Amino acid sequence: MSSISGEKLKISVFGQSHSDAIGVVMDGLPAGESINVPELRRFMARRAPGRAVYSTQRKEADEFEILSGLLSSEEDGSTVVSCGAPVCAVIRNRDQRSRDYEELKRVPRPGHADFTAEIRYRGFQDVRGGGHFSGRLTAPLCFAGGAAKQLLEKRGIYIGAHIESIGGISEKRYDPLGLTREELLSASGRDFPVNDRETGERMKALIEEARMDCDSVGGIIECAVLGLPAGLGDPMFDGLENRLAKAIFGIPAVKGLEFGEGFGAASMRGSEHNDPYRMREDGSIGFESNHAGGILGGISTGMPVVFRLAVKPTPSIGKPQDSVDLMDRINRELSVKGRHDPCIVPRAVPVAEAVTALVIYDMLLCDGGS
Repeated sequence: MSSISGEKLKISVFGQSHSDAIGVVMDGLPAGESINVPELRRFMARRAPGRAVYSTQRKEADEFEILSGLLSSEEDGSTVVSCGAPVCAVIRNRDQRSRDYEELKRVPRPGHADFTAEIRYRGFQDVRGGGHFSGRLTAPLCFAGGAAKQLLEKRGIYIGAHIESIGGISEKRYDPLGLTREELLSASGRDFPVNDRETGERMKALIEEARMDCDSVGGIIECAVLGLPAGLGDPMFDGLENRLAKAIFGIPAVKGLEFGEGFGAASMRGSEHNDPYRMREDGSIGFESNHAGGILGGISTGMPVVFRLAVKPTPSIGKPQDSVDLMDRINRELSVKGRHDPCIVPRAVPVAEAVTALVIYDMLLCDGGS
């Protein structure tokens, strides 16, 4: 399975939704990098399940155990420092209910990878909880990405995200030209990661409505990077957009991605979409707008990098759906059992930040940064 990402910093995610544990190996983390453990735990708690009615009620603390690569630098263990060896962290799975998935070996869930996994792995795949295709695997991603996020902040680079919309209910997007660090990070301190609380309440009401109807809703996450210097990236196939896109589509349920104006650029004129240059008082070159989203030719411009990802509705729903019996080769009706998020979007916000941090940190290492 292709579960390895990165060039200088290689990230390998292992485990399945209902295996004894899941985890990540970070190979290539330079020695001497310090990570605040309580801060990392707080970041991972934003993704953890069972904390709100709009998330799965599977109870997992997502408590990580560091097996190698990080040594405690303080008596209380609040800070760990990389020693140059590969970092390995595991997260034990404590609350599996595998019996909920017994039927899925025969009857694949519409919208899930059950059918394609059956074809690709000839029936040997782990179907419990989605196996290696499960969103459960984003927990170790958040461990690695949460660490990378801290390391970037020490270099003056900040990453944040918020729920831009759920089911058509939208809040204001980031200001791509004048985005401040306070605005970027404000949603991360909230249980429901939005910038406008009133709009957030409407979103939560819509999620609850879908849940009570045994259904689900999707949405859009907006993510941004502040402080990224100009000149990071390459043209053609290894640009900043390319690297981010490859990693972001590794997040289960992501179905679309746009940078800057994105698809909106198709209805604009060049005179509207182009970002004019201007000299600043300090002698540096700046922009009058940021429709490009901070990237031109695959290379960062020095402006905020802004992009949005579309997250599909949770495919595991209680409503009856048409499927087939793969063994008896007959049509079947399926109502999915188990504990599932009526909306994946809120818990996917920190995952988007984590994946972005891993890509940016890896690119800095490739560019000679330390």
